[in-house]
Amino acid sequence: MNFELTEEQLAVRDAARDFAKNELLAGVIERDEKQQFPKEQVKMMGDLGFMGMMVDTQYNGGGMDTVSYVLAMEELSKIDASASVCMSVNNSLVCWGLEKFGTEAQKEKYLKPLASGEKIGAFCLSEPEAGSDATSQKTTAEDKGEYYLLNGTKNWITNGNSASIYLVIAQTDREKGHKGINCLIVERDMEGFVVGKKEDKLGIRGSDTHSLMFQDIKVPKENRIGEDGFGFKFAMSTLNGGRIGIAAQALGIASGAYELALAYAKERKAFGKPICQHQAIQFKLADMATQIDAARLLCLKAARFKDLGRNFSKESAMAKLYASQVAMDVTIEAVQIHGGYGYVKEYHVERLMRDAKITQIYEGTSEIQKIVISRELLR
Repeated sequence: MNFELTEEQLAVRDAARDFAKNELLAGVIERDEKQQFPKEQVKMMGDLGFMGMMVDTQYNGGGMDTVSYVLAMEELSKIDASASVCMSVNNSLVCWGLEKFGTEAQKEKYLKPLASGEKIGAFCLSEPEAGSDATSQKTTAEDKGEYYLLNGTKNWITNGNSASIYLVIAQTDREKGHKGINCLIVERDMEGFVVGKKEDKLGIRGSDTHSLMFQDIKVPKENRIGEDGFGFKFAMSTLNGGRIGIAAQALGIASGAYELALAYAKERKAFGKPICQHQAIQFKLADMATQIDAARLLCLKAARFKDLGRNFSKESAMAKLYASQVAMDVTIEAVQIHGGYGYVKEYHVERLMRDAKITQIYEGTSEIQKIVISRELLR
């Protein structure tokens, strides 16, 4: 096993680290308080190539590997998980699916502006009654010959009000169950498209999370991805890769909190010496560092399997399951190490603790990850 990163991968990591410190850090607390989407920062992320990292260069992408993507996600998430989740959705759930399963016409029209960061994408699967049970789609796409008539509601959509291009999962033939589901490319300016309320969330408050309504939208047949009935398989395949991005986000949240706690522990004094010299704090830091390293190795393994073209379902689920738990454990300990200051916004760790929780929920809850893992083990 080779644990060394290539020069190109190190360059990507360093570029992401510099961007996070120089562009994301300033104003991150204010954006969290005001639930402000980091519009300018996301535009800069597009200019730097972070919004379509793994897309082939012929479609305006970066042509990078998944390992580089994980490295960049970790660095951005250390500072601003609201910005990194926008990047994750655009890369993993939107661009990857379009490049893997879309037609050449769809790639030319939609993938190119998404990969360059000119436009932002959103992935629309969850509904009021269809979260973990993705087969229970109430949104319908009625086949009208030359177009589908789309009706329904989607909930908790990342980039909901900032996106221009939406991949919408909808039921076309209920009698066929999951084989009667399609994925349609919906443009924001299509008649009948309505952006609902913005969610007031515990964490990732700068992320643009909305419900969406589709009211008799006529979606052209050429906007369907794959063959008729391919939508559920498309969603599951896309989420499989998306879990690597969220695992990397969780890893970044954890490592960001750890770095803050380590620095604070070296400066803060109690009983006549820095608190890092007290065994109680030393053991906390040792546990945090060990957990983070383990999570990082799981993330990189999943990314490497994906790059090699191997089945990575188990690996991505394991990475997300473990990294999200590490994010919760480490951020809680980071607050504890900071003591009273950890409860104060200006020290950042309370925000990271709030941001950590969502990594156990979106793109498949921790319980769903265990189902995926056990299913793969018992094949």
